Amino acid sequence: MKFKILLVLLLAVTPLVHSQNQFSGSVTDAETGEPVFSATVYFPQLEKGTVTDLDGNFSFKNLPEGSYQLLVSSIGYTSFSKNIDIPSEAIELQLSPSAIEMEEVIVSTPFHQLQSENVMKVERESVSELNRKGAVTLADGITQMAGVESLTTGVGIGKPVIRGLSSNRVLVYTQGVRLENQQFGDEHGLGISSKGIGSVEVIKGPASLLYGSDAIGGVLYLNPETYAAANETHAEASGDYFNNTLGYQGSVMAQTSGNKLKFLLRGSTAYHSDYETGNGLKVTNTRFNEKDLKAGVGYQDSKYKADLRYNYNRSNIGIPEEIGVQNTSKDLMLPFQKIDNHVVSLDNRLFLANSSLDLKIGYQFNNRKEFEEHHHGDEEEQEEETPGEHPALEMHLQTLSYNLKYNLPKTGNFETIFGIQGMQQTNSNFGEEILIPNAETVDFGIFGTTHYHLEKWDFQGGVRFDKRSIESESFIAEEGAVPAIDKNYNSINGAFGIKFQPLRKFAARLNLASGFRAPNLAELTSNGSHNGANRYEVGNANLSNEQNFQVDLSLEWRNKHFEAFANAFHNSVNDYIYISPSPDIVDNEQVYYYTQDNARLYGGEIGFHLHPHPLDWLHFESSFETVTGKLSENEYLPLIPANSFTNTFRFEFGQDKLLQNKYAFLRLKSVMDKNRVSIFETDTEGYNLLGAGLGGSLDLGNSVVEINISGNNLLNKDYISHLSRLKTDGISNIGRNIVFSLLWNI
Repeated sequence: MKFKILLVLLLAVTPLVHSQNQFSGSVTDAETGEPVFSATVYFPQLEKGTVTDLDGNFSFKNLPEGSYQLLVSSIGYTSFSKNIDIPSEAIELQLSPSAIEMEEVIVSTPFHQLQSENVMKVERESVSELNRKGAVTLADGITQMAGVESLTTGVGIGKPVIRGLSSNRVLVYTQGVRLENQQFGDEHGLGISSKGIGSVEVIKGPASLLYGSDAIGGVLYLNPETYAAANETHAEASGDYFNNTLGYQGSVMAQTSGNKLKFLLRGSTAYHSDYETGNGLKVTNTRFNEKDLKAGVGYQDSKYKADLRYNYNRSNIGIPEEIGVQNTSKDLMLPFQKIDNHVVSLDNRLFLANSSLDLKIGYQFNNRKEFEEHHHGDEEEQEEETPGEHPALEMHLQTLSYNLKYNLPKTGNFETIFGIQGMQQTNSNFGEEILIPNAETVDFGIFGTTHYHLEKWDFQGGVRFDKRSIESESFIAEEGAVPAIDKNYNSINGAFGIKFQPLRKFAARLNLASGFRAPNLAELTSNGSHNGANRYEVGNANLSNEQNFQVDLSLEWRNKHFEAFANAFHNSVNDYIYISPSPDIVDNEQVYYYTQDNARLYGGEIGFHLHPHPLDWLHFESSFETVTGKLSENEYLPLIPANSFTNTFRFEFGQDKLLQNKYAFLRLKSVMDKNRVSIFETDTEGYNLLGAGLGGSLDLGNSVVEINISGNNLLNKDYISHLSRLKTDGISNIGRNIVFSLLWNI
């Protein structure tokens, strides 16, 4: 009901069209004076962009009055930014040639800017680039980003791990709203198809100032694909084949845009068999399939912008327990999960005089069912039942979220934002078992943040207050009744960052931030067997907030053909919640209790990117990442990724009449031994994984066909990742996997 009322109010206040300001200009090469074709010209605050024509010209219509940052970028050039006062006369812009990759706008931080201008260090990667490198799923693809790994159960289930923190300590945002899908569970994956996702941004470190509770470890921000440019219509069809899982996925998309209205529709499907390890064995019941639908309707005039998005995802995922039957079937086996996830978001922006008002509303419905072996009734009844007819576990999670921000008019060099955020969430059980109780969670937060810009210095800071209340019902667990809880958690957090750029080629960033996380329902109320972990877990209703403080230092140096970076962090977490073994035994399983202790994590990433002159087609990238996590008594934290090196040779070849955008790459990821482990983990042996790929595009006149071939673990190494939940059973990760991809753009 609340969601419907908000929708009605939004429609009621939709403003009328006022002035129709236009803005035009041209983009040329700073060295030759030649026009730059297909350069991206973008107003990030207005979320409005276009591309230059053959003569380097561009134009905008329906722009609101005010002062806005204009960003211009093109492959082979250094990205350029400039403040523009609307209305404005035509302008001529120049881009300097560079072998550095084209910069993109960072959306996840409050002041949309190029990464080189951002006070916070944010990693960004296009999903198309991740897919070119052979990613099986979105969770698999993000592991190619520095400082990001994945906690996996086979290849169908993956959870992001940012600098050693995961699950409820890492927030995932999609369509501009937080994704809520029972992420407390280790075997609960993202449940989002990579098809229809344009790019991925990663904030590494506390982001509670921007996002509230659960962003203590960072944020994975998924940007949906953009609409077509004004007065254009496009269609796309793509297909991928994975030789290891005999898997395939396909996707079709159509989009069209007028001057004000925009439409987009995409449907995708994927089916995979059990994956095969490097020793030739198939891991039984790692098969999975999914269906995904994404739709969008956009509207924009000179005073108002709206973006309505909808995503439905059905995932059917096998839960592996042991290596058993060896076949290539894609039919589900018990146990398996059936997950339906609906995400509806409405992004509104009202442009005022030199300011704007933003309101994002999201509604999600997550229906998670888990089917197990027959677990009730007598043997005759069990024989008559259809496998999977009655879910052992069925949880309905409904979430309504809102985010209201007022972007104040610029005052000198200051940009300031005030806002409120909130969430109302209900969890309901309908299965025969209860994992977490029926409960209601309510969040409310209020914050302010400001950015101050000077020629060589940038300062950004803010403060935020949050309150979370959790009310649950009592329920009967395996060892008796679990009482209801009524808890309230409060926290005040802040962040302060400095960017110093004394030279054009060098920049340093220092960020200090605090964050918090309220305990989740599983940590507060668990009382039962966790079959995936082979243990009996008992929650603790007296748990308090996790509260952390992190220091980040980032150094960057770049010129026309070389760039290097070094990132270091230290994260102190008070009252870190973890699960600890005890001597108690229930149902032949060791009992683990949730408890708290102070913890610290530290480490970082270092690397460089070389593209030597005159060999601009050659790129060599190398990076190293490390994380160490310890409790106060110097015991090591669990599920901390091993140190790793990644070295990549990338080749970008010139254009010809037949094949364009040709590329090839060769990548070696070296993971070191993991021998500093928690008391209930075992050491993990290091390994090397070789990957390679090549591709290009065919220009067919009115359409373009992209062809890509990539391979991972080409030497078919038999290995086990330290972050694999199948490690305790001695089950190896996926072996050689070659991916064939075809995409047709019309």
